Amino acid sequence: MALASIARGGGVVPSFPYELLWGERTLRSVANLTRRDGEEFLQLAPDVPVRTVSREFRLEEANEALQHMRAGDLRGAAVLKLA
Repeated sequence: MALASIARGGGVVPSFPYELLWGERTLRSVANLTRRDGEEFLQLAPDVPVRTVSREFRLEEANEALQHMRAGDLRGAAVLKLA
């Protein structure tokens, strides 16, 4: 197993065709989470006050959105509206 072969804090990069990641896909780990953990979390989720925050920018404002991100003055996520 690859994880057993690396030092703490190290990383494992899986090998697969690059085109599978093309199109802004992300690969994430779900280590240490069992199905039961997920089911228990989903039972609690409605009671947790999760609030999402986003700021919408038109596609023409993409550079402005980047400037706000670089300056650290965005709270939440910047969203580009395509249409």
